[in-house]
Amino acid sequence: MTRPKNSLLVELPLLVWLVVVWGALWGDFGAGNLLVGLVLALLVTWVLYLPPVQLSGRFNLLQFAVFAVTFVWQVAKASIEVMLIAILVGPRARNAVVGVQLRTRSDLLLTATGHTMTLIPGSLVVEVDRAAGTLYFHALNVRSAEEAEDFRRSALQVEAAWIRIMGTPEELAALRAERRGGGGSRADRRDSAAISSPVTASQQIVGRRRDEVAAGTPRDTPAGTPRDTLADTPEEDRP
Repeated sequence: MTRPKNSLLVELPLLVWLVVVWGALWGDFGAGNLLVGLVLALLVTWVLYLPPVQLSGRFNLLQFAVFAVTFVWQVAKASIEVMLIAILVGPRARNAVVGVQLRTRSDLLLTATGHTMTLIPGSLVVEVDRAAGTLYFHALNVRSAEEAEDFRRSALQVEAAWIRIMGTPEELAALRAERRGGGGSRADRRDSAAISSPVTASQQIVGRRRDEVAAGTPRDTPAGTPRDTLADTPEEDRP
């Protein structure tokens, strides 16, 4: 099977990134070590059979500089917040799993968004639904649907930053159109945010089965129920 190859110009940012990572891993940015890293980068991208990395062919340095400054600020702010949660809330903190459906289906942007959010203290990617373009995060101290929506919005802002940096012209145009249109309704945004804690999810399943038995209409729980319950309202928000 022949692997479709990108042009050297398109793969140049990837090669540069791999060389930088090689130098960082060895702690040596000397010419000799970077030359070895370049040879290995070419070996990985051109000789070994790997899924092709489709790049857009554009990289906005100004947007990347803005993103770098914003990212450092977010890491510092989140570090302080996690410290305060550990001191003031402790084991009473209620964590959640939040599903975020991204705008793009690009593997590169999907990976960049997930890794960026993981590097910010308080969140971690626990599952990736590549076909649906959805990332599932374990988020610290998320106690309500509103806080889950805030987290989802922050993840979409990170994705938007990466689209402005190296997204395709089509993705960039779609992002601008979304901003002009207001980003969709609140209900549409809420549908793609999934939230629950393990305890709450199990309580919801047991409570649902108990109600069915009491009504005399028991039925088997459909496949996928644990994930479906993630979209239910948290227990403390119920009337």
